[in-house]
Amino acid sequence: MPPIPKAIGAIELSSIGIGYLIEDEMLKAASVELLIARTICSGKYLIVIGGSVSDVEAAIEAGLKASGEAIIDQLVIPNVHPSVFPALGQSVALEADHTGALGVVETFSGVSVLAAADAAAKAARITLFRIHVAMALGGKGFCLMTGSVADVRAGVQAAAAEARGRGLLVSEIVIPRPSRELFSDYL
Repeated sequence: MPPIPKAIGAIELSSIGIGYLIEDEMLKAASVELLIARTICSGKYLIVIGGSVSDVEAAIEAGLKASGEAIIDQLVIPNVHPSVFPALGQSVALEADHTGALGVVETFSGVSVLAAADAAAKAARITLFRIHVAMALGGKGFCLMTGSVADVRAGVQAAAAEARGRGLLVSEIVIPRPSRELFSDYL
């Protein structure tokens, strides 16, 4: 099994053609793992990479240099919380007897939800179990977390503050005693 990347980087572009060009530039610039590269809602292109801090920074820098005016949003998180990767890959399963609170943070961009999810995971003892970036959401993103009510509140607060600071927060929700059906896809 490959090591978990230490950093994550993302670029959201207004052009699909330029997206393919940027993806190529990024992959040639450094040794990074391509996590997501696809068209997203409203005719945009999203690229998410993982790897060492220096490789992710080099790849994002190369992508930004070649992107011209097509950049919508971008980020590099140097020491990303390790729970971001499984939640992004939708490979987190919760215990069958799960009874934790549910937290939802929704953003106006796929890139900003990555930063929000990382902030939540670093701020509280939560289980980050889903990060959905921009597909079939009109370009929005959302993350789901669970844990004790206090931890979920702290995680949602941190995630919302990150998204709000970027001017991209849509909603922040904490459900203290959610119906079991809200978790049915993850049990």
